[in-house]
Amino acid sequence: MLQQAAAGITMKLLLLLCTAFPAISQKTDKKLEARLRQLTAEFKGEVGIYIKHLPSGKTAAFQADTLFPTASMIKIPILLGIMQKIEQKELAYHQPLIYRDSLLYAGEDILGSFKDGETIQLAKVIMLMMTTSDNTASLWLQSLAGTGTEINRLLEELGFKYTRVNSRTPGRKENQQLYGWGQTTPKEMVELMERIYKGSLVSKEASDRMLRIMGRNFWDEEAISVHPPTIFIASKNGAVDASRSETLLVMAPKGPYIFSIITKNQQDTSWESSNEGWVLARKLADLLWKEYGEGRK
Repeated sequence: MLQQAAAGITMKLLLLLCTAFPAISQKTDKKLEARLRQLTAEFKGEVGIYIKHLPSGKTAAFQADTLFPTASMIKIPILLGIMQKIEQKELAYHQPLIYRDSLLYAGEDILGSFKDGETIQLAKVIMLMMTTSDNTASLWLQSLAGTGTEINRLLEELGFKYTRVNSRTPGRKENQQLYGWGQTTPKEMVELMERIYKGSLVSKEASDRMLRIMGRNFWDEEAISVHPPTIFIASKNGAVDASRSETLLVMAPKGPYIFSIITKNQQDTSWESSNEGWVLARKLADLLWKEYGEGRK
């Protein structure tokens, strides 16, 4: 009797597994993954891609769990850290801040042109970080968020295993030498954007505010440029010499989708729009818009 009962249980388990695994496998878009392999086959460098179509839950990945430099995409975690401080009433969205010359990060930043002692709202510093990718504003906000240490603690608490701030963060020197300001994976960038879209990071109000802020990107001539101007897109992109990156939430008429593309060790380190990394990002964006934005034929 025991043997019969055990056999019955085993059979039920097998049936359960047989019915479960097809459902899981259907979530991976194998055809799209094959097209990603074709798209990246001749790329001179390393590239990672992760895509999620939110209505169907289907995903496609290419080296999606590989670590890459964030470049300016690290500003999404910095924004998250600031929103957490606002939620905890340690900062106020419209509070005045006093700019000091010691905050200057040399470059073409707008905030860096301010005079010592000038006043600016926190909300405008956030806008400069996310819209124009102002590095002086970003480093100031990183400090106000509790430094990279506090932002990394928050990321870990939220379940992000790989996304971390490296610059100006104790214990992260070796990582900074490898990845620069921050590090992440394409999959985690998509997850971060998805959780903001769903209103589950910090609070629904804070998530909605982050989404609106990311909908005002000045740097819209690469992956964003492929889409019609009437489509809402929340995004952040980044670039350093041998790396290009973009993460986009595209509110397509037939349902939203998110994708992240990140490169590293590119042979092409030029700063023109013809850079191989930017060309690849535009090709990917075009492929996905035809697949999800215009609807499958």
